[in-house]
Amino acid sequence: MQVRAPGRVNLIGEHTDYSGGWCLPLAIDRECHITATPDRDGVVRATSGQLPGAVTVGTDGTIASGAPRWGRFVAGAVRVVRARGHTVAGTDLAVHSTVPAGAGLSSSTALSVALVLALLPPDAPERDDLDVVARLALAAEVEATGVPGGLLDQMASLRGRAGHALLLDCRSLSFEPVPIPADLAILVAHSGIARELADSEYAARRAACEAAAARLGVPALRDATADQVADDPIARHVVSENARVLECADALRRGDLGAVGRVLLAGHASLRDDFRVSLPELDRLVDEFIAHGALGARLTGAGFGGCVVGLARIADDADACLDATVAAYRAATGLPAAGFRVTAADGAGTAA
Repeated sequence: MQVRAPGRVNLIGEHTDYSGGWCLPLAIDRECHITATPDRDGVVRATSGQLPGAVTVGTDGTIASGAPRWGRFVAGAVRVVRARGHTVAGTDLAVHSTVPAGAGLSSSTALSVALVLALLPPDAPERDDLDVVARLALAAEVEATGVPGGLLDQMASLRGRAGHALLLDCRSLSFEPVPIPADLAILVAHSGIARELADSEYAARRAACEAAAARLGVPALRDATADQVADDPIARHVVSENARVLECADALRRGDLGAVGRVLLAGHASLRDDFRVSLPELDRLVDEFIAHGALGARLTGAGFGGCVVGLARIADDADACLDATVAAYRAATGLPAAGFRVTAADGAGTAA
């Protein structure tokens, strides 16, 4: 069996998913592939073309001592599949991924989604319910990292549609595909600073959001008003970001690219000033994008490193904008930045 699961870029809606809010991600044309071959030795073995070492995991989810760190994702996936009542058979897994690690493009989620799809039995009823697969992949990732994430990344990887972003309601998991205008280029620049959620105060930000909701007496910050959170920068970001998601989706539907760019810039300012998850280097990348002709830009992912997403009109030579941005950033910081253009791709499934 061969399966694939894409990474994602989140256009807007950062740190809203675990507060039951909205976000606007898209699956991208960079993905994790896994080839699963039955093995009679009664263990799950995994190798990767990009990550070091070989992983051996028992079919009960126990992992051999000294296994590489990424082996925890394999063990986590085995455990969550078993917890659904399925037997995990001995399997050899060959992993190959084009999603850059530590970039804020959900490489770990692409891996987790692909692992769950590779390890579920072919006749498992869960395969027919992608919301359940998303929850299993999230559970596997939490098992591996201990970081209490939301479902934005898993839903984007599973529900993606070519040529579209997904307006995702993270409370109901309902979604609406929103067409991406044909003349809009989505550009990604890696800051050269790897980001690891477990080391990035992500859990602390989530706890602060939950505490703010409890103080206000609402189920989640999605239910708070702007007036209620005016004096709380963390909560203020979440409430204003939800509004930006809806504004951005509406601007995409209208084809108002200028408005889309302005929403991204406002989102970055909120992440920088209120939620405080940006870095000077990420701010510099945003500035360079704008200086070289982008419509808008912002950090994408949880912050504290990783990537910036920029938007430019294809007619305005978007590739030149990206190249100039990366070159200027490298010259200013000395960091090994890299840039690439992405397109919206279909969600996870079996590979041809």
